[in-house]
Amino acid sequence: MAAYIIARIDVTNADQYENYKAAAPAAIAKYGGTYLARGGAVETVEGDDESRRVVILQFPDMDAARTFYNSPEYTAARQQRAGAANGQFVIVEGL
Repeated sequence: MAAYIIARIDVTNADQYENYKAAAPAAIAKYGGTYLARGGAVETVEGDDESRRVVILQFPDMDAARTFYNSPEYTAARQQRAGAANGQFVIVEGL
């Protein structure tokens, strides 16, 4: 069953964040992930306004999503993000 990583990210240093954006895609692809949304327009239709960057990734299953998130490649990418953004990342089982 597919799984999704949903990230809501508050970018605090756009220049440094570009390093993360350059490093993350190879790690995502290596572990079977694909981008479904990557920081495009966001419109809040109910609840508190969402002003953060929203990213949605699809993986084959929960294990693949966890393996990606904890992989050496993505750990290195996360180090590029440290100090450049604050975020929330959740893994959701899908259909």
